[in-house]
Amino acid sequence: MDFELTASMMCANYGNLEKEVSDLEKAGIDSFHIDIMDGRYVPNFAMSLNDMAYIRSATKLPLDVHLMIEHPNNNIHMFLNHLKEGDTVYIHPEAEYHPSTTLQKIINAGIIPGIAINPGTSIETVMEMLVIVKKVLVMSVNPGNAGQMYLPYVGKKINKLLAMQEDMDFSIYWDGACSADKIQTYAPKGVKGFVLGTTMLFGKESSYADTIRNIREMRF
Repeated sequence: MDFELTASMMCANYGNLEKEVSDLEKAGIDSFHIDIMDGRYVPNFAMSLNDMAYIRSATKLPLDVHLMIEHPNNNIHMFLNHLKEGDTVYIHPEAEYHPSTTLQKIINAGIIPGIAINPGTSIETVMEMLVIVKKVLVMSVNPGNAGQMYLPYVGKKINKLLAMQEDMDFSIYWDGACSADKIQTYAPKGVKGFVLGTTMLFGKESSYADTIRNIREMRF
């Protein structure tokens, strides 16, 4: 079963971030998920531009940058300047007056464009953007904090997106409360990747290598 695993770095140990990046690389993670929060679009502050830039310099693996900030178009260049081909930037359509303008800047910079869809965001409101983007990050929890409960109605939204992804040429990624049963259910259906946070990867007794190997070896 071919699917991607990305590490939610807001959950990492910042006492030794260099080791965290190195250990996750050696464990077989596919990419690093960077949650940028401004305390306005979401009621929390998380990673910063400098955190993102450091991780970009510390690994050759792709970064998935999730911008949970108001009006990302105002400062998108600050993030794009630190990224490289193969990296992704997700924006929330509700956070921008004209999200297609921001997405075009991401495309022009040679970065993979993506949108993040909150649990309360309907597919119909982002239909036009699905034609533009290459990745759709489906939030199974309300954004802003790690360790939240899964909202079960999100499954129906993912099923709708799965029926559309081939015609519109985008891939679907799962973010929030990602447990083994979610991967076992949705990877076979066509969800391309899963963001791993405190539910499965961070703060556990088992090593990153053991955890990731166990996920790869799950029965489907």
